[in-house]
Amino acid sequence: MRRRVLGTALEIAVPLAILALWAILSADSQTYYFPPLTDILDTFADTWLFERVGSDVVPSLVRLGLGYGIAALFICEGLISKRNALIGHVAVDPHQATRFASCGLQFLAEAGVAGLVEHYSEGSEIVLPRLLAEGRCFDLAFVDGNHRFDGVFLDLAYLAGLVRAGGVIFLDDYQLPSVARAVSFFTANLGWSIEETATTDDLHHWAVLRTALVPPERPFDHYVDF
Repeated sequence: MRRRVLGTALEIAVPLAILALWAILSADSQTYYFPPLTDILDTFADTWLFERVGSDVVPSLVRLGLGYGIAALFICEGLISKRNALIGHVAVDPHQATRFASCGLQFLAEAGVAGLVEHYSEGSEIVLPRLLAEGRCFDLAFVDGNHRFDGVFLDLAYLAGLVRAGGVIFLDDYQLPSVARAVSFFTANLGWSIEETATTDDLHHWAVLRTALVPPERPFDHYVDF
C-alpha cells in the first residue's frame, strides 16, 4: 500500500517538477527553440485557442505533433468550455514515447482530459491515409510535425481530404521556407487562403489557412506554378 501511494505521488510530482523546472530555466530565454513557458501559455490562450476553438472546432480536430501536451490542454479546455456535445481530438505523435518520454499523454491524463484525445504513435504519413480511408472528417487541423518540405506537403495533401470544405488548418513554424513553400502549392492550386499570420517574432511565425469552401474543378493535368 505504501509503495502504491509513493508511486502515485511520484507520478504527480515528476511532471509538476518538469513544468516548474521548464518555467525556471526558460524564464529569460530569447530563443525560438526554447521559449519561456509563460509565453507559450499566453500565446495559446490569448491569440488563438479560446477565440476560435468554439467556432471552428465543432466537433473535431486532428493535431500533428503532441509534444509536451501544452497546446492539447488548451484545446481541450476550449472545447469543454463550449460544452460541445460531440468532441473529437486526434493527436498524431510518433515521438511521444521516446523524445518526450510520454509527458504529453501523462499531463493530459492528470488533467482529466485523456478521454478527449485519440492518440496515434505512428507517423502522420501512416495515420492520415488510414483516417482518410475510414471516412473521417475534421473541422480543424493543427500541424506541427515534420518540418521538411516533403513532410509538410504530404501532411497538407492528406489533410485536403480530411478537413471539411471551409475548414481551418493552423500551421506552426511558417517562417521556415520549407513550410511556406508547401503552403504556396495549396493556395495556388486548391483555392486555399491564408486567413491570418503572426510575424511579430522574427524567429517564429504561424499561419491560419482556410480550405476552399467550394473545391475548384481541376482537369487531370491542372497545375499552377507556386
